[in-house]
Amino acid sequence: MNKGIITLACAALLLSSCASEFNSVYKYGDTDYKYEYAKEAFACGKFQQATSLLEELVTIKKGSDEAQECLYMLGMAQYGNLDYDAASETFKKYTTSYPRGTYAELAYFYVGQSLYQSAPEPRLDQSPTNGAITAYQQFMDLYPESSLRPQAQSRLYELHEKLIQKEYLSAELYYNLGGYFGNINSNEESNYNACIITAQNCLKNYPYCSIREDLMLLIMKAKFELAENSSEEKRMDRYRDAEDECYGFLNEFPESKNAAMAEKFINKCKKVIKD
Repeated sequence: MNKGIITLACAALLLSSCASEFNSVYKYGDTDYKYEYAKEAFACGKFQQATSLLEELVTIKKGSDEAQECLYMLGMAQYGNLDYDAASETFKKYTTSYPRGTYAELAYFYVGQSLYQSAPEPRLDQSPTNGAITAYQQFMDLYPESSLRPQAQSRLYELHEKLIQKEYLSAELYYNLGGYFGNINSNEESNYNACIITAQNCLKNYPYCSIREDLMLLIMKAKFELAENSSEEKRMDRYRDAEDECYGFLNEFPESKNAAMAEKFINKCKKVIKD
């Protein structure tokens, strides 16, 4: 136990000593020493210390031979410190200031990486996701032969899947709302119609997506419910449309676990149309 206490005391003393050294450098060190200390901190994974020093140094070093390295290293320190929003802005600044610079390829890549890391779950606003897609695409356009291209392509696939999932959740929400908060007999206001449009737009934008069957199922169900709840004036056209959708679903997914549902809908549509 005594050895453990001594070890903890030594560790605390070492940390205190390191903090004291950093504070001394931060407050009183000259520019060159601060820069060397920042590089050493970065190399040792002390990203917060490196960031604190580099944020000051990027302005001081502007126009010098070390300016590019300083700005790029700040972005990487912020990235290592998990401050992805700040990192993306710093890497963007680098690509604007030094579009053909020494670290330009990596900076363009890490704009995408930073936005990718901050992209939220599908239910939330996907602005960072769209930003990451744009950044990765720009990177691949500028550096088609880059060794980082396969990783960028993989990230792009993941990000597109996230947008697809976002659209699916929106369409599903409209379907679950059904006739609430809208006039079921109005093409413009019906939640079922909003479900159909949202799912169809997703399929148009991503025709080979992994959840194509789920999206088509939502469309089929929404069209049937729209017909079921329509006025006499609109119900016949809507039942015909629902029937066509059911056949389209079965043609594309004949082995679907929801095939029986599609058959049931078809039978109901035929009965109504015939009567």
